Amino acid sequence: MLGLLVRRLAFTVPMLVVVSFCVFSLIVLVPGDPAVALAGENPDPAQIAAVRERLGLDDPFLVQFWNWFSGVVQGDLGQSLFSSQPVSEAVFSRLPATLSLALLSLAVALVLGVTVGVVAAMRPGSRLDRVATFAASLGVAVPYFWVGMILVLLLAINATIFPAVGYVPLTENPLQWFLHLVLPATALGLAPAAVIARQTRAGMTGVLREDYVRTATAKGLPPARVVGRHALKNAAVPVVTAFGLEASRLIGGTVVIEQLFALPGLGSLAYTSVFARDFPMVQGVLLVVAALVLLINLLVDLSYGYFDPRIRQS
Repeated sequence: MLGLLVRRLAFTVPMLVVVSFCVFSLIVLVPGDPAVALAGENPDPAQIAAVRERLGLDDPFLVQFWNWFSGVVQGDLGQSLFSSQPVSEAVFSRLPATLSLALLSLAVALVLGVTVGVVAAMRPGSRLDRVATFAASLGVAVPYFWVGMILVLLLAINATIFPAVGYVPLTENPLQWFLHLVLPATALGLAPAAVIARQTRAGMTGVLREDYVRTATAKGLPPARVVGRHALKNAAVPVVTAFGLEASRLIGGTVVIEQLFALPGLGSLAYTSVFARDFPMVQGVLLVVAALVLLINLLVDLSYGYFDPRIRQS
Protein backbone atom coordinates (compact mmCIF):
# COMPACT_ATOMS: atom_id res chain seq x y z
CA MET A 1 0.00 0.00 0.00
CA LEU A 2 2.94 2.34 0.73
CA GLY A 3 4.30 1.79 -2.79
CA LEU A 4 0.91 2.65 -4.28
CA LEU A 5 0.78 5.83 -2.18
CA VAL A 6 4.26 6.90 -3.34
CA ARG A 7 3.39 6.23 -6.99
CA ARG A 8 0.17 8.21 -6.79
CA LEU A 9 1.85 11.13 -4.99
CA ALA A 10 4.55 11.18 -7.68
CA PHE A 11 1.72 11.70 -10.17
CA THR A 12 -0.39 14.12 -8.10
CA VAL A 13 2.28 16.71 -7.25
CA PRO A 14 3.27 17.46 -10.90
CA MET A 15 -0.42 17.49 -11.78
CA LEU A 16 -0.99 20.19 -9.15
CA VAL A 17 1.74 22.32 -10.77
CA VAL A 18 0.10 21.89 -14.19
CA VAL A 19 -3.31 22.79 -12.73
CA SER A 20 -1.79 25.91 -11.13
CA PHE A 21 -0.43 26.99 -14.52
CA CYS A 22 -3.83 26.40 -16.16
CA VAL A 23 -5.65 28.38 -13.42
CA PHE A 24 -3.27 31.32 -13.80
CA SER A 25 -3.44 31.19 -17.62
CA LEU A 26 -7.23 31.11 -17.76
CA ILE A 27 -7.61 34.15 -15.51
CA VAL A 28 -4.97 36.15 -17.42
CA LEU A 29 -6.62 35.30 -20.76
CA VAL A 30 -10.08 36.44 -19.60
CA PRO A 31 -11.14 39.65 -21.44
CA GLY A 32 -11.00 42.82 -19.35
CA ASP A 33 -8.28 44.80 -17.62
CA PRO A 34 -8.37 44.86 -13.79
CA ALA A 35 -6.26 48.04 -13.90
CA VAL A 36 -9.14 49.88 -15.60
CA ALA A 37 -11.56 48.74 -12.90
CA LEU A 38 -9.19 49.76 -10.11
CA ALA A 39 -8.24 53.16 -11.54
CA GLY A 40 -11.64 54.64 -10.65
CA GLU A 41 -14.24 56.43 -12.74
CA ASN A 42 -13.08 58.03 -16.01
CA PRO A 43 -9.38 57.25 -15.49
CA ASP A 44 -6.76 58.77 -17.75
CA PRO A 45 -4.07 56.57 -19.41
CA ALA A 46 -1.47 57.66 -16.83
CA GLN A 47 -3.60 56.40 -13.93
CA ILE A 48 -4.21 53.07 -15.68
CA ALA A 49 -0.50 52.72 -16.46
CA ALA A 50 0.37 53.40 -12.81
CA VAL A 51 -2.01 50.71 -11.60
CA ARG A 52 -0.67 48.21 -14.15
CA GLU A 53 2.88 48.91 -12.99
CA ARG A 54 1.89 48.53 -9.30
CA LEU A 55 0.21 45.16 -9.97
CA GLY A 56 3.03 43.91 -12.21
CA LEU A 57 0.66 43.46 -15.16
CA ASP A 58 3.28 44.77 -17.61
CA ASP A 59 5.71 41.94 -16.75
CA PRO A 60 6.04 39.01 -19.19
CA PHE A 61 3.48 36.24 -18.67
CA LEU A 62 5.97 33.69 -17.30
CA VAL A 63 7.38 36.25 -14.86
CA GLN A 64 3.86 36.99 -13.59
CA PHE A 65 3.20 33.23 -13.20
CA TRP A 66 6.47 32.64 -11.37
CA ASN A 67 5.84 35.54 -8.97
CA TRP A 68 2.35 34.19 -8.24
CA PHE A 69 3.38 30.51 -8.00
CA SER A 70 6.37 31.19 -5.73
CA GLY A 71 3.96 32.98 -3.37
CA VAL A 72 1.50 30.06 -3.53
CA VAL A 73 4.24 27.60 -2.55
CA GLN A 74 4.85 29.74 0.56
CA GLY A 75 1.11 29.88 1.38
CA ASP A 76 0.60 33.39 -0.02
CA LEU A 77 -2.26 33.48 -2.55
CA GLY A 78 -2.00 37.24 -3.03
CA GLN A 79 -4.33 40.05 -2.03
CA SER A 80 -7.83 41.00 -3.13
CA LEU A 81 -7.74 43.82 -5.67
CA PHE A 82 -10.68 45.59 -4.06
CA SER A 83 -10.66 44.84 -0.30
CA SER A 84 -6.86 44.31 0.07
CA GLN A 85 -7.73 41.27 2.22
CA PRO A 86 -5.26 38.38 1.91
CA VAL A 87 -6.77 35.81 -0.46
CA SER A 88 -5.67 32.89 1.72
CA GLU A 89 -7.50 34.43 4.71
CA ALA A 90 -10.72 34.92 2.71
CA VAL A 91 -10.55 31.44 1.15
CA PHE A 92 -9.86 29.53 4.35
CA SER A 93 -12.57 31.44 6.25
CA ARG A 94 -15.09 30.18 3.64
CA LEU A 95 -13.64 26.64 3.38
CA PRO A 96 -15.50 25.09 6.40
CA ALA A 97 -18.94 25.83 4.92
CA THR A 98 -18.00 24.30 1.54
CA LEU A 99 -16.34 21.26 3.12
CA SER A 100 -19.34 20.71 5.40
CA LEU A 101 -21.72 20.84 2.44
CA ALA A 102 -19.52 18.61 0.27
CA LEU A 103 -18.96 15.95 2.95
CA LEU A 104 -22.63 15.70 3.91
CA SER A 105 -23.63 15.56 0.24
CA LEU A 106 -21.13 12.75 -0.38
CA ALA A 107 -22.47 10.89 2.66
CA VAL A 108 -26.03 11.21 1.29
CA ALA A 109 -24.86 10.02 -2.14
CA LEU A 110 -22.88 7.04 -0.83
CA VAL A 111 -25.35 5.74 1.76
CA LEU A 112 -28.46 6.24 -0.38
CA GLY A 113 -26.85 5.07 -3.63
CA VAL A 114 -25.27 1.89 -2.26
CA THR A 115 -28.40 0.96 -0.28
CA VAL A 116 -30.75 1.38 -3.24
CA GLY A 117 -28.32 -0.40 -5.59
CA VAL A 118 -27.88 -3.41 -3.29
CA VAL A 119 -31.61 -3.76 -2.61
CA ALA A 120 -32.37 -3.62 -6.35
CA ALA A 121 -29.62 -6.13 -7.20
CA MET A 122 -30.86 -8.67 -4.65
CA ARG A 123 -34.25 -8.84 -6.40
CA PRO A 124 -33.56 -8.22 -10.11
CA GLY A 125 -36.69 -7.81 -12.20
CA SER A 126 -38.96 -7.32 -9.18
CA ARG A 127 -41.27 -4.35 -8.64
CA LEU A 128 -38.78 -2.96 -6.11
CA ASP A 129 -36.00 -3.18 -8.71
CA ARG A 130 -38.12 -1.36 -11.32
CA VAL A 131 -39.00 1.41 -8.86
CA ALA A 132 -35.33 1.82 -7.87
CA THR A 133 -34.23 1.91 -11.53
CA PHE A 134 -36.87 4.53 -12.38
CA ALA A 135 -35.92 6.64 -9.33
CA ALA A 136 -32.23 6.47 -10.31
CA SER A 137 -33.00 7.59 -13.88
CA LEU A 138 -35.12 10.44 -12.51
CA GLY A 139 -32.37 11.46 -10.08
CA VAL A 140 -29.83 11.72 -12.91
CA ALA A 141 -32.17 13.77 -15.12
CA VAL A 142 -33.48 16.33 -12.62
CA PRO A 143 -31.23 19.41 -12.04
CA TYR A 144 -30.06 19.78 -8.44
CA PHE A 145 -31.05 23.44 -8.17
CA TRP A 146 -34.65 22.45 -9.06
CA VAL A 147 -34.55 19.75 -6.37
CA GLY A 148 -33.26 22.38 -3.95
CA MET A 149 -36.14 24.75 -4.69
CA ILE A 150 -38.70 21.96 -4.24
CA LEU A 151 -37.15 20.94 -0.92
CA VAL A 152 -37.21 24.56 0.30
CA LEU A 153 -40.85 24.92 -0.72
CA LEU A 154 -41.97 21.66 0.93
CA LEU A 155 -39.77 21.31 4.02
CA ALA A 156 -38.75 24.89 4.85
CA ILE A 157 -41.64 27.14 3.80
CA ASN A 158 -44.70 24.85 4.07
CA ALA A 159 -43.63 22.41 6.80
CA THR A 160 -41.02 24.68 8.54
CA ILE A 161 -38.96 21.62 9.53
CA PHE A 162 -35.60 22.89 8.27
CA PRO A 163 -34.18 26.42 7.81
CA ALA A 164 -34.46 27.69 4.24
CA VAL A 165 -31.19 29.65 4.16
CA GLY A 166 -28.13 30.43 6.27
CA TYR A 167 -25.27 28.57 7.92
CA VAL A 168 -24.20 27.97 11.54
CA PRO A 169 -20.58 26.81 12.17
CA LEU A 170 -20.16 23.31 13.65
CA THR A 171 -18.14 24.68 16.57
CA GLU A 172 -20.93 27.12 17.47
CA ASN A 173 -23.97 24.81 17.47
CA PRO A 174 -23.67 21.24 16.02
CA LEU A 175 -27.46 20.68 15.84
CA GLN A 176 -28.13 23.94 13.97
CA TRP A 177 -25.11 23.22 11.73
CA PHE A 178 -26.71 19.91 10.74
CA LEU A 179 -30.23 21.33 10.32
CA HIS A 180 -29.00 24.15 8.06
CA LEU A 181 -27.15 21.67 5.81
CA VAL A 182 -29.82 18.95 5.45
CA LEU A 183 -31.65 20.53 2.51
CA PRO A 184 -28.62 21.72 0.47
CA ALA A 185 -26.76 18.44 1.07
CA THR A 186 -29.80 16.42 0.00
CA ALA A 187 -30.31 18.55 -3.12
CA LEU A 188 -26.66 18.21 -4.08
CA GLY A 189 -26.32 14.52 -3.19
CA LEU A 190 -29.36 13.05 -4.96
CA ALA A 191 -27.90 13.04 -8.50
CA PRO A 192 -24.61 11.36 -7.42
CA ALA A 193 -26.69 8.89 -5.38
CA ALA A 194 -28.61 7.95 -8.52
CA VAL A 195 -25.37 7.31 -10.46
CA ILE A 196 -23.88 5.26 -7.61
CA ALA A 197 -27.12 3.26 -7.28
CA ARG A 198 -26.97 2.29 -10.97
CA GLN A 199 -23.30 1.28 -10.73
CA THR A 200 -23.91 -0.68 -7.53
CA ARG A 201 -26.87 -2.54 -9.02
CA ALA A 202 -24.91 -3.43 -12.17
CA GLY A 203 -21.88 -4.64 -10.22
CA MET A 204 -23.81 -6.52 -7.55
CA THR A 205 -26.08 -8.29 -10.05
CA GLY A 206 -23.05 -9.97 -11.60
CA VAL A 207 -21.23 -10.71 -8.36
CA LEU A 208 -24.29 -12.28 -6.68
CA ARG A 209 -24.28 -14.95 -9.42
CA GLU A 210 -20.67 -15.99 -8.73
CA ASP A 211 -19.98 -19.44 -7.32
CA TYR A 212 -18.23 -18.19 -4.18
CA VAL A 213 -21.32 -16.17 -3.21
CA ARG A 214 -23.53 -19.24 -3.71
CA THR A 215 -21.09 -21.26 -1.62
CA ALA A 216 -21.17 -18.69 1.19
CA THR A 217 -24.99 -18.75 1.11
CA ALA A 218 -25.04 -22.57 1.09
CA LYS A 219 -22.83 -22.61 4.20
CA GLY A 220 -25.62 -20.82 6.03
CA LEU A 221 -24.05 -17.37 6.38
CA PRO A 222 -26.58 -14.57 7.05
CA PRO A 223 -27.56 -12.63 3.87
CA ALA A 224 -26.23 -9.38 5.33
CA ARG A 225 -22.80 -10.98 5.85
CA VAL A 226 -22.78 -12.53 2.37
CA VAL A 227 -23.61 -9.19 0.78
CA GLY A 228 -21.41 -6.98 2.97
CA ARG A 229 -18.33 -9.16 3.28
CA HIS A 230 -18.22 -11.20 0.08
CA ALA A 231 -20.28 -9.52 -2.65
CA LEU A 232 -20.10 -5.78 -2.03
CA LYS A 233 -16.31 -5.63 -1.69
CA ASN A 234 -15.81 -7.39 -5.04
CA ALA A 235 -18.30 -5.07 -6.76
CA ALA A 236 -16.81 -1.95 -5.20
CA VAL A 237 -14.20 -0.86 -7.80
CA PRO A 238 -16.66 0.53 -10.42
CA VAL A 239 -18.73 2.03 -7.58
CA VAL A 240 -15.67 3.81 -6.18
CA THR A 241 -14.81 5.07 -9.68
CA ALA A 242 -18.30 6.53 -10.06
CA PHE A 243 -18.06 7.98 -6.54
CA GLY A 244 -14.79 9.76 -7.40
CA LEU A 245 -16.17 11.24 -10.63
CA GLU A 246 -19.37 12.37 -8.94
CA ALA A 247 -17.44 13.86 -6.02
CA SER A 248 -15.41 16.03 -8.40
CA ARG A 249 -18.60 17.14 -10.15
CA LEU A 250 -20.35 17.73 -6.84
CA ILE A 251 -17.72 20.23 -5.68
CA GLY A 252 -18.42 22.27 -8.81
CA GLY A 253 -22.13 22.14 -8.02
CA THR A 254 -21.60 23.84 -4.67
CA VAL A 255 -21.43 27.22 -6.49
CA VAL A 256 -25.13 27.09 -7.41
CA ILE A 257 -26.34 25.44 -4.20
CA GLU A 258 -24.46 27.91 -1.98
CA GLN A 259 -26.10 30.78 -3.85
CA LEU A 260 -29.53 29.15 -3.54
CA PHE A 261 -29.25 28.50 0.22
CA ALA A 262 -27.15 31.60 1.05
CA LEU A 263 -24.24 29.54 2.39
CA PRO A 264 -21.00 31.53 2.96
CA GLY A 265 -18.71 29.10 1.15
CA LEU A 266 -16.16 29.11 -1.66
CA GLY A 267 -18.88 28.98 -4.31
CA SER A 268 -20.49 32.24 -3.24
CA LEU A 269 -17.02 33.82 -2.86
CA ALA A 270 -16.12 32.78 -6.43
CA TYR A 271 -19.47 34.07 -7.73
CA THR A 272 -19.00 37.57 -6.27
CA SER A 273 -15.30 37.69 -7.20
CA VAL A 274 -15.96 36.86 -10.85
CA PHE A 275 -18.46 39.71 -11.22
CA ALA A 276 -16.10 42.09 -9.41
CA ARG A 277 -13.17 40.99 -11.64
CA ASP A 278 -11.17 40.28 -8.49
CA PHE A 279 -8.71 38.01 -10.30
CA PRO A 280 -6.42 37.06 -7.38
CA MET A 281 -9.47 35.94 -5.37
CA VAL A 282 -10.80 33.86 -8.29
CA GLN A 283 -7.35 32.29 -8.77
CA GLY A 284 -7.18 31.40 -5.09
CA VAL A 285 -10.64 29.79 -5.05
CA LEU A 286 -9.99 27.82 -8.25
CA LEU A 287 -6.64 26.58 -6.98
CA VAL A 288 -8.07 25.36 -3.66
CA VAL A 289 -10.99 23.65 -5.42
CA ALA A 290 -8.59 21.98 -7.87
CA ALA A 291 -6.45 20.78 -4.95
CA LEU A 292 -9.57 19.28 -3.31
CA VAL A 293 -10.46 17.44 -6.53
CA LEU A 294 -6.92 16.06 -6.83
CA LEU A 295 -7.07 14.95 -3.19
CA ILE A 296 -10.34 13.10 -3.84
CA ASN A 297 -8.83 11.39 -6.88
CA LEU A 298 -5.80 10.38 -4.80
CA LEU A 299 -8.04 8.82 -2.13
CA VAL A 300 -10.07 7.00 -4.79
CA ASP A 301 -6.89 5.60 -6.36
CA LEU A 302 -5.67 4.42 -2.96
CA SER A 303 -9.02 2.74 -2.27
CA TYR A 304 -8.50 0.63 -5.42
CA GLY A 305 -5.56 -0.96 -3.65
CA TYR A 306 -7.76 -1.88 -0.68
CA PHE A 307 -10.56 -3.42 -2.74
CA ASP A 308 -8.33 -5.16 -5.32
CA PRO A 309 -4.94 -6.52 -4.12
CA ARG A 310 -3.80 -6.96 -7.74
CA ILE A 311 -3.64 -3.16 -8.10
CA ARG A 312 -1.33 -2.91 -5.07
CA GLN A 313 1.07 -5.40 -6.61
CA SER A 314 1.03 -3.98 -10.17
